[in-house]
Amino acid sequence: MSASKTVRKVEVLSPVPADIDIANSVEPFHISEIAKDLNLSPKHYDLYGKYKAKVLLSVLDELEGSGDGYYVVVGGITPTPLGEGKSTTTVGLCQALGAFLDKKVVTCLRQPSQGPTFGIKGGAAGGGYSQVIPMDEFNLHLTGDIHAITAANNLLAAAIDTRVFHESTQSDKALLNRLCPPNKEGKRSFSDIMFRRLKKLGISKNKPEELSPQEVKKLARLDIDPASITWRRVMDVNDRFLRKITVGQGPEEKGMVRETGFDISVASEIMAVLALTTSLADMRERLGKMVIGNSKAGDPVTADDLGVGGALTVLMKDAINPTLMQTLEGTPVLVHAGPFANIAHGNSSIVADKIALKLAGPGGFVVTEAGFGSDIGTEKFMNIKCRYSSLTPQCAVIVATIRALKMHGGGPEVVAGKPLDRAYTTENVSLVEAGCVNLARHISNTKAYGVNVVVAVNMFATDSEAELNAVRNAALAAGAYDAVVCTHHAHGGKGAVELGIAVQKACENVTQPLKFLYPLDISIKEKIEAIARSYGANGVEYSEQAEKQIEMYSKQGFSGLPICMAKTQYSFSHNAAEKGAPTGFSLPIRDVRASIGAGFIYPLVGTMSTMPGLPTRPCFYDIDLDTATGKVIGLS
Repeated sequence: MSASKTVRKVEVLSPVPADIDIANSVEPFHISEIAKDLNLSPKHYDLYGKYKAKVLLSVLDELEGSGDGYYVVVGGITPTPLGEGKSTTTVGLCQALGAFLDKKVVTCLRQPSQGPTFGIKGGAAGGGYSQVIPMDEFNLHLTGDIHAITAANNLLAAAIDTRVFHESTQSDKALLNRLCPPNKEGKRSFSDIMFRRLKKLGISKNKPEELSPQEVKKLARLDIDPASITWRRVMDVNDRFLRKITVGQGPEEKGMVRETGFDISVASEIMAVLALTTSLADMRERLGKMVIGNSKAGDPVTADDLGVGGALTVLMKDAINPTLMQTLEGTPVLVHAGPFANIAHGNSSIVADKIALKLAGPGGFVVTEAGFGSDIGTEKFMNIKCRYSSLTPQCAVIVATIRALKMHGGGPEVVAGKPLDRAYTTENVSLVEAGCVNLARHISNTKAYGVNVVVAVNMFATDSEAELNAVRNAALAAGAYDAVVCTHHAHGGKGAVELGIAVQKACENVTQPLKFLYPLDISIKEKIEAIARSYGANGVEYSEQAEKQIEMYSKQGFSGLPICMAKTQYSFSHNAAEKGAPTGFSLPIRDVRASIGAGFIYPLVGTMSTMPGLPTRPCFYDIDLDTATGKVIGLS
């Protein structure tokens, strides 16, 4: 494979400047140049300004018979609240493969939520000399996908409350007459989406007037139990005051008050649907199948039952196309979807990966990132994403830092926004070695899927050679295919060349087929318990609510779905304070919910917030616009 014609040699400075300053120091290539290097013709993409383009799904149809590149997933060890540079490593590895090792490569990343960007974490475009540009566009509105998800989610929320309201004030016949209004000739007919509900109900009649009174009732009256409604409204901002709200307090909605709340947009099931869909037709079916609650008789009520599945698809029709961008060194990036990994499955989209694998072609590489540690993002990548995509990764990269390993070895608490304790900035080999139990479990868990594991040690200036060697030795002893020290933050792709070579060898030498952690045909509880054992638990405790939900979902026919654990990212266990590799604990399942359209059951392990809050000093204090140049400043 010849290297990209658009490779950019970036001059690195020391000390490393702020991320936004590095990003702003480079003039990105026009996105059509990046597309051309991938053999994409202008008919394959729609331009969104000079530096972004939406790649159309028609590319998949055209390349259907061609071979795929190697498929690499990047996960991490259990992180500190500061993050261990997983996105940075993903970008650095791709820059090494494309700009220095002469390989065709495509990076696949999630779109960042504006919540963390303006909140506590900052942006997610990578960092230092390994990042996606333009950084400001990547971290802000991009091509509007999250806004489309927000609009679709809230349209469905409005449809739910409106339907409950109208059903409470009308007879069955009046409901049907309004749902099937007469045309100019005075004739009534069913809309296309109503035929979906008629089929579900086993009613084969084609005209409203043919329905019996009982059939009119079944079609027109969803009879939603307000207490069962699980669908919440969303917005892409951290706002703790919207976690719990009451709706229906207007004078015209008397007696319709109920408690609900807002989630952050990336926690919406529609985001998970976008990430797991395989085509436009598949997305239409998934959106229509989303369950919003139950009828008073205990039957699941879907978006299609409410008549809104088609409209949701219309709002999402452009969002299904991945966004093409570039790294600092000019290698291509596909940005798509952004589900939370501690709540949803935390991976970028199947369609982006499938397009990328065809564009990279045999001998090329696609590197996709999974959220948080291997117990969360990588586990869900394998057991949920790969099941729906039928794609098989050859290599999994696990990103580790000396900082995080010291924390797992018993080091002081790491708190975002506070200076690191001296233990993290001075040599302490024994602390690192003690913390490698966490790395070892991540390696063994990931190896169990049949992939080769390469450990990437993301090096910081304060790390000593003895500490780095300790990690390498522990990784190899735990069964890693290789372990490599990387300096891509400070040196760009050049600092990840050894990692690129190790990943290539790991891909070329994979010997096993993909293995899942559990089969789909066992019970919901058996699947939960298989995942709990991989965490180190010796048992699972179910709350009364969780037991009730499991029984209901099994009865409704949903027990064949994979499991998506909603769990803290800061520990293998449910307790964020439990570092290292805890064992012998009992995993508490507080509640069990279902994302039927996305295609998974999600148990809540302990307390999980689906709407983050803002800290005392959010990142927005530093973000502004240079009105003279029009450039964004202060993004981190």
